[in-house]
Amino acid sequence: MTGPKPFSKTFHVRWADLDPNRHMRNTAYLDYATEVRFAYLTARGFPASRFVEENFGPVIFREEIRYFNEVGANDEVTVDYRLAGASSDGRKFRLRHTLHRGDGEKAAEVTTDGAWFDLSSRKLRVPPAELQALLMDLDRTGDFEEL
Repeated sequence: MTGPKPFSKTFHVRWADLDPNRHMRNTAYLDYATEVRFAYLTARGFPASRFVEENFGPVIFREEIRYFNEVGANDEVTVDYRLAGASSDGRKFRLRHTLHRGDGEKAAEVTTDGAWFDLSSRKLRVPPAELQALLMDLDRTGDFEEL
């Protein structure tokens, strides 16, 4: 991996994040990944309100979760965020999140493929230069590819 240390955020798994088997439900992994993405943008001056102002947002084409170790109630989970791919114009992206338990064990990996979607034209669009720069500034995965 190249670039700076990946952006990360730590969570405590809530009762509502569990499934009937008392481990973290699959959609909670996706929720934490989304939370980390927006926390990164907000921390760098691109809050959710900018998406409203510019009438666009992310559209997700595919999300894949690979599980490695169980996560349960009250476990601490740290989720990092890296760029795994992007189109040259920034319109499309691939993001990778790795979730580690508090004991350091890798719990899961979430890969998300998406693009930026204009809410007026209902078509894909190039993101504002400021947003594209924030994404391109992310740490990259070892398998980064141009989309």
